[in-house]
Amino acid sequence: MSSIRSYKGIHPQIGERVYIDSTSVIVGDIRIGDDSSIWPLVAARGDVNHIHIGARTNIQDGSVLHVTHKNAENPHGYPLLIGNDVTIGHKVMLHGCDIHDRVLVGMGAIVLDAVVVESDVMIGAGSLVPPGKRLESGYLYVGSPVKQARPLSEKERAFLLKSADNYVQNKNDYLTEVKDLHER
Repeated sequence: MSSIRSYKGIHPQIGERVYIDSTSVIVGDIRIGDDSSIWPLVAARGDVNHIHIGARTNIQDGSVLHVTHKNAENPHGYPLLIGNDVTIGHKVMLHGCDIHDRVLVGMGAIVLDAVVVESDVMIGAGSLVPPGKRLESGYLYVGSPVKQARPLSEKERAFLLKSADNYVQNKNDYLTEVKDLHER
């Protein structure tokens, strides 16, 4: 069975040179930008709202991406918007939030509805970003609930783009070198 599935007649839109591991599930109204990668065991459901994943963005193993439905109190619901050059670490949960460009979300972090993460931000591993919070550009955020810890150094800011670039290279290797054994 394919890991890329339509839902109610809406098909995922996949950019150029995208790697999606065969163990991941991509469903419904999802747009994935060029040179992005979806690693093993990711679940992304664009069923009751849409998901946008920008270019050169990587969603690492075991992450869950979902949205909030539209209703009378919230007519637009909360889509999930992820910018360009973003690194989403292993086992991250993103739900109905807006993540701008050059962001790193550390392993096991949870980012909830109506959160806005501005560009050039690091969120520490295991952090919880509660609903409606805005994370200002240029800072490291850690904790549960998350708090602004300190400004990012120039080295850390450069790492945000380097991390995305590394995953583009890794993705390129997987596109050419990984073969499922049952496909021999």
